[in-house]
Order: sequence, then C-alpha cells, then structure tokens
Amino acid sequence: MKYLFLIFFMNLLPQYAGKPFSRDGNYPKTFEDIRNEIAGYYDIAKAIIDLAVYGKAQNRSYERLAVFADTIGPRLSGSKNLDAAIKYMYSALQKDGLENVHLEPVKVPHWERGEEFAMMLEPRNHSIAILGLGSSVATPPEGITAEVIVVASFDELHRRAQEAKGKIVVYNQPFISYGETVRYRSLGAVEAAKVGAVASLIRSVASFSINSPHTGWQNYQSGIPQIPTACISVEDAEMMSRMSFRGTKIVVYLKMGARTYPDSASFNTVAEIVGSKYPEQIVLVSGHLDSWDVGQGAMDDGGGAFISWEALSLIKDLGLRPKRTLRLVLWTGEEQGGIGAEQYYQLHKENISNFDIVMESDEGTFKPSGLAFTGNAKARDIVKEIMALLLPINVTEVYDAADGTDINFWMRDGVPGASLRDDLSKYFWFHHSQGDTMTVQDPNQMNLCAAVWTVVSYIIADMEEMLPR
Repeated sequence: MKYLFLIFFMNLLPQYAGKPFSRDGNYPKTFEDIRNEIAGYYDIAKAIIDLAVYGKAQNRSYERLAVFADTIGPRLSGSKNLDAAIKYMYSALQKDGLENVHLEPVKVPHWERGEEFAMMLEPRNHSIAILGLGSSVATPPEGITAEVIVVASFDELHRRAQEAKGKIVVYNQPFISYGETVRYRSLGAVEAAKVGAVASLIRSVASFSINSPHTGWQNYQSGIPQIPTACISVEDAEMMSRMSFRGTKIVVYLKMGARTYPDSASFNTVAEIVGSKYPEQIVLVSGHLDSWDVGQGAMDDGGGAFISWEALSLIKDLGLRPKRTLRLVLWTGEEQGGIGAEQYYQLHKENISNFDIVMESDEGTFKPSGLAFTGNAKARDIVKEIMALLLPINVTEVYDAADGTDINFWMRDGVPGASLRDDLSKYFWFHHSQGDTMTVQDPNQMNLCAAVWTVVSYIIADMEEMLPR
C-alpha cells in the first residue's frame, strides 16, 4: 500500500514542483480558488456598503470629523492643538470600543510662523497675502526691503544669477502637477540663496486661487545660507510677473517672525480589531492626524484619518472579526516628510513579514473612483477581484502606484500598499490653505470612501492567505 501512495505522490510532484504549500499544508490554491474565495464575500461587502452609504452609519465619518475639526482646529506638528487632537482621538477610539488603543511616542519638528507681513512699495502700495513656509527662518526684526526679480523657473534664475544678488526672488512657476511643481516650494529658498538673494517668495502650488496662499514644508541645505521664504498667491505672482515683463521696478517689504524650537514629543495613535486566527499578521489602515496651521485640516488629512477610523467602526458594528488584525494608525508629523511614520517603521520593521498590506488615504475624500496599488502582478489580480465587489457603488478601478508619505517606508521594502483614488479636480484649490475647512467635505462622498476602505481592508484581513509578494 505504501508503494502505491509513493507512486501517487511522485506523479504529483511535477505539477507542484517549486510551488509552496499553503499554511494548512494543502496544495497551493489556484487563482480560480482565490476568485471563488473572494466571491464568497459578496454578502459581507454588500452589508458594509449598505451600512456605510445607506444605513445607520450614513454620514457618521463626516459628523465625527466636523466635531473634531470644529473643536480642535488646525494641528501643526509640535503645537498644543496637535496634542489636544491626539488626546481627543485616544479617548474617542476607546469610547468606540476598539481594542489595544494606545499611543506610540515619537519626536516631531516644532516650527511656528509668528507674525508675517509683506507689502509691495513700488510701483504702488499693495498688501501681499503670504504664508511662511515650514522651517523658514525669520527676517531681521526690522524686516527686509529689497527689489524683486521675477523668474518662471530655476533655469531662468540661474541664467539671471547676476541680477538676483541682493534681491527678493519671486517664482512665478506655472502649475503643471503637484508632484512636479512642488519642487519650487521645497527648493526655492535654496536655489535663490545660491545666487545671493535675500529672500524668496514662491507662487503657491495650486491649480486655482482666490488670493489664497498655500503653505507647506521646505528644506534648507547644509552649506547654503538660510533665507526667509514664503508662499504668495497665484494672483500676486502673476501680477508681479506682468509688471516685470513691462520693465517696471518692484520693491517689496517683507517681515517674518518664524521660529524653530527643539523637536517636540508627540505620538502616533493606534487602535485595533484583533485577528481571530492570525492575530500577529497586520492589515494597516491609516491617515495622518497632523495638519498645517491654517484652515481646519479637514481635507488634509482629516478625511483620510476619519474614514480609516470608520473602517474599524463599520466592521465592529457588523459583528465581524477578520482572521488578521486590522490596525488603525493615525500618523503624526506627516507634513514634515512622514517623521512619525518613519519612527513607527523603525520600531516595527523587524516584523515586516507579518504586514499583509499598508493602506493610507491622504489625497482627499472626494468621490472615489478606485484604489491605487503597489505590489506584484498576482497581488494586483487579487485586489482587482476584491474591487469588483464594489460594483454596486461603481468604484472598481485599480490604478498603478499607491501613494502615501507614511506608507512609502513599507512599500520600499516590498510590502503591498494601497491608497484611495478619488476626484482630485478641486483638491489643490484648498491644499495647505485657509480654505481647508469642513466646507470642502461632502458627507455622501465620505460615505462612499469609507465603504471602499472598509471592504478592501476587511477582505484582505480575512482571506486565508496573505497577499503574495
């Protein structure tokens, strides 16, 4: 009998050569098996959609966010408002009945803009709306009065380097895309300082403006003089460009009281639904809790943070418990380059093989169209099958390249990643500006985003096998 079994087993070897066995020792699942497994989640996906979009949880993420944003306001890294926001969320997550609610300490930058003022003195008096850029140094106490040179690009600045010495460089770079144009905000002060400028004013990285400057972080470089830098509105940048083109002399007075303090203690905020079968394995959903110090930080990234919380709430409300642990992380220090997330990564990377997928929503919670995904072809095919379950709300697309400052650390090491893809047509109207308030948010669109986020995270957390890498 044993010889018959051996012959049977030997006949199977060519079919399964080089293929790993599944966790329970059975033969590897075919993709058809996986497709059928995912199809079995149809009723659960429908229940999540019904609860989030039409049921008792309708508008909950919006209403929670409104109370939070109106109560706390903007939440700049190192500020008392951010401290208050973290305490608020810690308490709220506990009251929601989530598990393992805790704070993980990190250090974050502490910069304050202080008093800011800019005035065009020639050819006429005109108050210039400005927002200092994060990490900018202050002007001298008496301010800076200097002639302006207007350029449309770094190349033009370098060609006119001799003209720029002792002047205030105004960048009137056109908005192409955020990814391409943001380098002027990041490097504008450095490039201006290299040619001897005394300050730089950068046209806001925005696709639309109503005299609204947009702030953001900028980076000095070692060995390059640090000069004051701020964003100005699209309107003022274009006006000064027209004046300059006509040969008109422009003189600007600039005063900034920015200060940088030692790094502050802060926290990433964590809550979980512990997995029923593989609790050590993690599906991570996230958004960042910090924001800039203008507006309310409702869009960037209140919406992403609160639909991530909503995902756990919806799963708990339905009495579901996935096989893997579903972990919510509300990051801190994202606006300074993912400072809090990097420290979280360093703390947890020794368990990287247990991270199934990392998900971050940080591009608004407008009408969703699908999911951006980073991972191998097999994992992508699985995600496509999961997204097909969202056909009832017509959100089924899977796009290339997940994007998220806070999850990039994991994706670079091969962990699959996902980010919410939604309608960005108005996102950069409000981004990092006074306009980022609850008025931007739409409860119906947030409901849809929450449904997408919940269906995807739950099914991945509950499938028998982790996503392939």
